[in-house]
Amino acid sequence: MLAGTPRACLRMRDAPPPVLSFEFVPPRTDAMAQRLWHCIRRLAPLSPRFVSVTYGAGGSAQASTRATIARLKRETSLAPAAHLTCIGATREHIDDIARAYWQAGVRHIVALRGDPPPGAGHAPHPGGYAYASDLVAGLRRIADFEISVAAYPETHPAASSPEADLDNLKRKLDAGATRAITQYFFDAATYLRLRDRCLAAGITAPIVPGIMPISTYDQVARFSAICGVTVPAWLTHLFEDTSRNPELRRIVAGVVAVELVRTLQAHGINEFHISTMNRPDLPYAIAHMLGARPTGEDAAAG
Repeated sequence: MLAGTPRACLRMRDAPPPVLSFEFVPPRTDAMAQRLWHCIRRLAPLSPRFVSVTYGAGGSAQASTRATIARLKRETSLAPAAHLTCIGATREHIDDIARAYWQAGVRHIVALRGDPPPGAGHAPHPGGYAYASDLVAGLRRIADFEISVAAYPETHPAASSPEADLDNLKRKLDAGATRAITQYFFDAATYLRLRDRCLAAGITAPIVPGIMPISTYDQVARFSAICGVTVPAWLTHLFEDTSRNPELRRIVAGVVAVELVRTLQAHGINEFHISTMNRPDLPYAIAHMLGARPTGEDAAAG
């Protein structure tokens, strides 16, 4: 059943709330910044383990990422995790950014090779870190960061083989990474195959599933085709005739995400990283269905 139509795991009422973290996108305009901070304030009362802020392709949003991380440290009690990539920068520049994060109290880095700008192939900077494993080793020399890296349940599109991709993941973890966070996927079996392959390869670090709630099916389907994520036929069928019915689309999206998390919980997985795309309502509803509730002084805001 794992590879087919989802089962009704919503019935797992007694399952404990999973450990959640959220991913945000750095804003490019004032209007986008307002939307981002509305999203942060909406999700903060759920007390996520951490919140990450992405880079753009080619490191194009690094200034906005750094400003968002700084504001998170300054104005919230959340634990921010800053994405940091190798693309287009010298080691000295990247090291300076890392030191500035440490001095500002940021203790968690998501270390990535990074995507080149659209239309360009990957070419390491002559004076930079060539790969994410090199970046991890460099960060370890600077400070005792918590370091997350990327894992690919369906193999990175640029990898020569699944075996080479797994070897690369092991190099990143052996270099000092704390955990891996996966590219999103839609079938639980896809993640479970990766987990089993990791264990067989001697990888024991946590492999945290990345969850992508489907706010807009067509957009997710197009992006998935680019990054090598399989969109199952059952998922396409579920979203048929929902493009003009936003309420139905949100209900379907919430049930799909909760079903995926509950299925993985039944296999012993209890930590998940949820992409928000800076839209809080669907991630909040998913977290609520999974048992997460506002805590402390923020409980009334939920």
